[in-house]
Amino acid sequence: MSSVMGVPAELRPAEFVRAHTRLAPAPYVPEVRLHQADEAIGLWERTEQYGGVRMPPPFWAFAWAGGQALARHVLDRPQTVAGRTVLDLASGSGLVAVAAALAGAAAVTASDIDGFAAAATELNAAANGVAVASRLGDLLDGDGAGAEVVLAGDVFYERPMAERVLPFLERARDRGALVLVGDPGRAYLPRDRFEALSVHDVPVVADLEDRAVKATTVWRLPAS
Repeated sequence: MSSVMGVPAELRPAEFVRAHTRLAPAPYVPEVRLHQADEAIGLWERTEQYGGVRMPPPFWAFAWAGGQALARHVLDRPQTVAGRTVLDLASGSGLVAVAAALAGAAAVTASDIDGFAAAATELNAAANGVAVASRLGDLLDGDGAGAEVVLAGDVFYERPMAERVLPFLERARDRGALVLVGDPGRAYLPRDRFEALSVHDVPVVADLEDRAVKATTVWRLPAS
């Protein structure tokens, strides 16, 4: 078992992503190929305590409904991002970031707190022949660092996250950014604060959701 700087090879993010996924089209966005896990529960269990190291959940290994709907929306309406700077918040696999780059964004940054998500995003951007800058860290105390468009797929899945994400999105909106959210009916999205733009029936991993297809809405955060 080889290692670099004391990290076993199989725990290095890019190698871990490659070892536990295969490259395939996203179900609802077949223009985009992603490194995706075939077996959800097994990977989830392995990452809970892999090689004696507890890892974050492998959100990066799946095409979640909110991200798929948002990516579809952007590709079908490239004027949303074309020629503009884009931030994909809590990027996971980087699906939305890749879609924005394919739609003609001037520059795309994918943000996540998980190094494995950053590695997956870099691999997925390369697989699709686009440039995406990966930013590792928590940005939620800021306002999107000047991005003209802020995209967030499936970020309202738990209360603590939602309580930090909404103020971030509002600050981005208040400084002039276009803010779009993809959401498949998560409990903590304050729908009365958003405007619905499009609705999609998105195929998802049934082991991770309550059904095989999720009705998913793309929302815009309007001016206050």
